[in-house]
Amino acid sequence: MYSNTGILGFDVAQMQLGPAIGITFLVIVISYCLGMISPATMIASSKGIDIRKEGSGNPGTTNTLRVMGKKAALVVLLVDVFKGVIAVAATGILIGHNTEYVAAVCVFLGHVFPANKKFNGGKGVATAFGALTAVNPGLGFGCLGIVVFAVLLTRYVSMGSVAGAIACPVLTWLLVPDFIGEAIFMGLIVLLRHKDNIKRLANHEESKLSFKK
Repeated sequence: MYSNTGILGFDVAQMQLGPAIGITFLVIVISYCLGMISPATMIASSKGIDIRKEGSGNPGTTNTLRVMGKKAALVVLLVDVFKGVIAVAATGILIGHNTEYVAAVCVFLGHVFPANKKFNGGKGVATAFGALTAVNPGLGFGCLGIVVFAVLLTRYVSMGSVAGAIACPVLTWLLVPDFIGEAIFMGLIVLLRHKDNIKRLANHEESKLSFKK
């Protein structure tokens, strides 16, 4: 999707070891910090709400929808998606193709394990979608299609997330095989973050999404 050399003239693959490590470290830090931005927490705080003590306690789109409504949920969704897009796209354009995969993983980890929230963040689905779409639009929207289909079929948002996490490495292997390691890692993290949802699904205790509401 991007050239090997970004507009700032960097090509990490051809740089000497020292500068290459420095550039990669910069990408890691900036992408991780971007991932730590939590729109759900900020919007809830502006309304005098602690999102972590309401609903499921997860600072993500679904819980925001339940606690604060559709408008707030839409803002949370867009911000979480676009921080993934921005981290990967900016890295690819400014620095070069060889570092965009690092950015994808780090912005995702910043969202899921934010240092400013005691490493307890969201479940990572929206940010992962944004990062995957920036890596390869077919990969991102392919995963999204599977998520949407699973949600429409079952009315469980968590089922869509689980289906997308499982399908992601398969689609990656078909579309972006050199990203397969990162895709497997991100998919496993999403599944681990949904372990409680998976237990509730198995016990038929998970809450269904009401399309009427």
